[in-house]
Formats: sequence, C-alpha cells, structure tokens
Amino acid sequence: MTLSIHPSIGVARLGNSPGQFYLAPDQIGQLPFEADAYGNRLGPVQHFKDAAGQVRRQGQLFKLLTAEGDEVTLDSPNVKSIQWTVHLANKKAAWYQYSELKGNLLYGPQNSYKAQDIPFRNASVEGEQARRQLIIDPGPRSISGSRQSIGFDKANAPVDYPVSYPPATVESGTPVTTLGNLYTDDAGRLIVLGGFGHAGGNEELTSYGGSDSWHDDISDGPVYCTVTYLDGSTEQLQAWVVVGSPDFAPEIVNISTLSDTMFDVGVRFYNLVPELYCNDQFNRGFKANYQRDIQPLVERLSRYQWVANVQAMSAFNSRQFDYTDNSEANKANRQSYFSYFRGLNKEGDPSPNQPQQTLFKDNFPMLPLNSGSNSVSNELIMKFLALNETQQFLLSQWAEGHFDADPMAPPYPVHPLDQGSVGNCVGLPMCPGIEVTWSMQHPAVYAAPYRIADQKGPGGYNKTGLTPSRDECEGGGCEPGDLTKRMACPWQADFFQCTVQTVNFTEPEVNKSKGAPLPPTYYAYWWPPQSPWDVLTGELTQEGQAASHLPAGQQMNYARGINSFVQMVEHWSALAFIRNQHSEDALYPYFTETERNNELFCYKEVGIGQITGNKDDNETTIPVFYIETNKDTIKAKCTRAKAMVEAMEQRAFKPIDVSPDGLGMPRSGTRVRR
Repeated sequence: MTLSIHPSIGVARLGNSPGQFYLAPDQIGQLPFEADAYGNRLGPVQHFKDAAGQVRRQGQLFKLLTAEGDEVTLDSPNVKSIQWTVHLANKKAAWYQYSELKGNLLYGPQNSYKAQDIPFRNASVEGEQARRQLIIDPGPRSISGSRQSIGFDKANAPVDYPVSYPPATVESGTPVTTLGNLYTDDAGRLIVLGGFGHAGGNEELTSYGGSDSWHDDISDGPVYCTVTYLDGSTEQLQAWVVVGSPDFAPEIVNISTLSDTMFDVGVRFYNLVPELYCNDQFNRGFKANYQRDIQPLVERLSRYQWVANVQAMSAFNSRQFDYTDNSEANKANRQSYFSYFRGLNKEGDPSPNQPQQTLFKDNFPMLPLNSGSNSVSNELIMKFLALNETQQFLLSQWAEGHFDADPMAPPYPVHPLDQGSVGNCVGLPMCPGIEVTWSMQHPAVYAAPYRIADQKGPGGYNKTGLTPSRDECEGGGCEPGDLTKRMACPWQADFFQCTVQTVNFTEPEVNKSKGAPLPPTYYAYWWPPQSPWDVLTGELTQEGQAASHLPAGQQMNYARGINSFVQMVEHWSALAFIRNQHSEDALYPYFTETERNNELFCYKEVGIGQITGNKDDNETTIPVFYIETNKDTIKAKCTRAKAMVEAMEQRAFKPIDVSPDGLGMPRSGTRVRR
C-alpha cells in the first residue's frame, strides 16, 4: 500500500487561549472547524475566542490517504500502529536581519546575504555553537495511539537531543517556554498545535523589526509518520507544518496565495502540468478553464473590499460583460480587462524600469492594487504587485479566448487538502510576508510540488542539532525552522507596520528619500486579508454598541486603539475577527467585525478646535481610541471584561521598554493610522 500525508504542508496558527483550539480549514476561504478536547473534528467554528477574549489556537489535522483517496487510521483492519514525529523550531534569532529582497537567491549568487553584507540578528553572539543556542529547538516529539498528547516544552525534551530554549525569564514581554503541542484524535490522526503568541527579550526594542535577545513562538518543521501493519511491514512518510500568526479574516483570500506560489513553482520547475508548461515555456495551445483558473481570481478581487478600501479593484468584479463568454465577439472586452493587470518584472533583473514599477493605465490604477515585494528600500525595487507567471499566463489565455467554461473541468494533479492548507496563506507580495516569505518561490526548497525537501530526515539532527546560518535556497533541503526564520521577530512587528504603504510611482529607481517615501505617492496595501485595515463595525446590540462606541455598519480602522508596536505585542488578541454574517451559500457576502475586545479600549471625541485653537472648529470632532491602562476600570465594565483582565494578569508579561532613540520610522514611512 502506498500512502501519503495530507496536507503535505499544514498550517497551524498561534493563539493565547490556554485550553481551547479549533482545526484548520481544508479548503481555500473556508471557515475553520470546531473540535473536541481530543481534536476530533466537528462543525464550522462558532467562536474564535474563549470567554476571556483570548484567541484560540488553530490546530492542523494530518491524515493518511491512499493513492485512491481512502483514509488509513488506527481503525483500518490491517494497521497495527501509527507513530507520528514532529520537529518544530524557531531560527529567527540566529538568522540575518530581514532586508527586503536582499538575500533572495532568485536574483543570483551575487545577492546572497554574505555578498550583500547583511548583518545577523544578535550579531554580538559569535561562533557556530554559541549561535546555535539562539535557536528555539526543543527537538522532535513522537506520539502514537489515540487520544494522546505531548508538549514541545522542556519537560518532554528527548534525552538524546541537544535542545535549546531561550531564557525562561525575560525583562520585557513574555518568555517562550514551548512551541506547542501534539494531539491524536480517536482514530490516531495527528493534530499539531503551535505556541501561544508569546514574545519576549532582555533588551530594549530598537526597531520595528525587534531587537537583540528577542524571541517569539512562530515555528515550522517536518512531520514524519511510521505506519506498522499487522504483517510486520512498515511505511514511512513525511510532510511539513508551518505555525503562523492568527488569520483574522479566514474567509477572505489573498489575490496571490501561497498555493498559487507553490503551483507556479511546480508548473515551471517540476513538470506538474506538462500540457501547460514544458521545455521552459508555456504552451499557447493550452485551454484554460474559467471556473478553475479565472473565477477564483475575480472573486478575490471583489472580497478585498471588506478589509481594505479598494474601489478601483472591486470594479473588476462588476460583470460589465459575460466573463464566461469565449466568443470572438467578446474578445475585445476580455483583452481590455486583462490589459489592466501589470506585467511581471524580469526574474533576477535588478534594473528599475520594469512593469511592476507602473501604477496607472489611462489614469486608472492597475491590478492588483497592492504593494510589490519591495516598495520600501531603493535596491531591488518592486513597487507594485503582479500575478505570478502561471496566473499571468492563464489570465492571458482567457483574454485570447483559449478557455472553456465547463464546470466539470478536471482539476490539476494537486491534492485538494494540499491546496486548501497553504491557499489560506500569503503568496505575494513577500516583504518578508506574514506566514512565510520569498524563499517559497525558490525551487530548491522543494522535493516535489507542494512538498518540502527535508535535509536529514527523522533522527538526523540527534547529535548535531540545527545549523544557524545555512541557506536552504542553495540546495540540500530544509531544516526545522527554515521556512519561518526570515520573518519579523517578534511577529507582531510586521503585523503592526505592514498594513499600508505609500508608494512613489514616478521614479522607477527610487522608493524613499531620507527615510520617507518620495512624493508623489499612492496609497497601497500589503496583505489586507491577513492584516486588515478598513473594516465594517458589526455590533448589533445595545450592549455591544455601548462597548464599541460605534454604530453598526461604519467603516473604521481595524487596529484602532492599538497605537504602538509595543501595544500590539501585548494586546494583539484584542483585535476582531472579520466574518461573513450572511449565510455561507448566499450570493451576497456581508463581512463585519466580530469578537473585538471592546472592553479594553477607551473612546473620546476630540474637538478639532483643541488642535487649531479656533473654538468654531469644535463643531467637528474626530474619534480617538486608546487602551485603558487602569485594570480596575476595565474589570468594572462587565463580567467579560473582568475575565479578560484576570486572564491578562495570569500572564508573565512585563512592560516593554523602547530605546531612548525610539524605533525610527515604520517601513511604510508614515505613522498615520487613520
């Protein structure tokens, strides 16, 4: 029997609820699933937070499937045992400082971290062994049977592995003492849970990217499985899991997802769909399918409106013509539509005059209306987003009429569970990203389409531990922690500051001048499905509106009241989840905020005259939200507020100090958070 693990790359997510979790969706744009205490899957998720307003962790369920699609579990008649082994790690503190696209080997070996002289994080720690201690590496954990569990903490550390943990006490924030847990459900399926959203360190913060001595509990690593049959034979399998930050708008999908990125790599480098791409070129005779290849993109363009102000982009779901009509008479409409999607920069070409530096066509902003992977620094500039090569080609085939609209078109040779897991993550832009970064565009990190190349396999690190500075994009496979090591440390840094970007659109070779975006600029977004910006309020009760200070249906800034990076590190769980309030199968979605911890925030209307000195200006006020610092005041608001404060008091969080010189300007070049 030939088995495989699905999803091949799973996605768990952080949460600070100590005892509650739900399970990851298995389709793109699907709600997660409720689960019982053992991880047995139930219906769609009901609440993303517990009674104290803490975010529940998202666990990733792994299954064993035959080539025919049948599931194998402990209940299968020929199975004696199933053992799972998972090795999570966090390499951020030992890796290089993130530096936009510097270090990206798709630009050639001359762009390596060493060649570009990019400094290490914690650069004062020298020597391979000393820097290895910067890695959070609890070693592997194994589990078998049904209804079992084990943690990635010191108490469960393997005796034969050189584990490394950060300090158990910190001067700022919350120490990282575990990277999560493993569970098995009633049938022996695996559930991987990540950490609790902790971040802490012993030094002042010096930048939005974090500071020396800081760690967080993001992680990734291989998933192994050994199936033993009753006849004594065994089968060994491998997958991967990524532990990312919470997905606060799980039903809204990025225009270019991580599944799109992996599909593009599979098509162009791994012969995934030879009739689509072969001999280093796309086949112009390939017939695209509207429902499979085009419709998802159109729907994503329309759903951004619930997490960002993108009226120009939403117009491309207006259906001014029949998108499914492949006739010659409709060709001009399709070609006009396609002409508003900007082309890709030439891969590996650092010259500035390229398509992704272009904003307008006929004074209309081109698509997608997102920042590119480097609208920040003045080297390796990529100002605005473009679809990846495979997405571009399929859309161009549609424009030319080389497509059909058969709803029963065959799917591509990728398992739906593999697409469904990573399809809810950011694929582009990558600067560095949210869950993972541009290393996922490099074919060297894969063993096959949608499968990560594992450097050593189970037990391979027992004597040596992990290496702190090896670049897996040079080949040889990945180690635990390699997929997430390029991300911001702590993770709240990118979540707070990578929301909007004012992008210069007139000078192809310049993004910033003297640290600020070079004017004139255009207002662009990074990845609003993962880090929302403009959202609708959703409180419909008298009590809810009294706590939120707002009517329902008003568009507001998503993070209002969290006014600093430091506050985001402590209070990220106060943010709302954006959820479709209409029925799931309704034609017209309606997304609003839910489960925001309104009790944490204070609200004032500030008369403009207080700023101008002109009392007549006080006829107009502006809303100001801020965090209530007096915990007794919060407790007195209601029962939920009291539970919220008691949960915060149980944490070991310590106030965070910032360098006297401040954190500098955010990468966006602006502190304006309207």
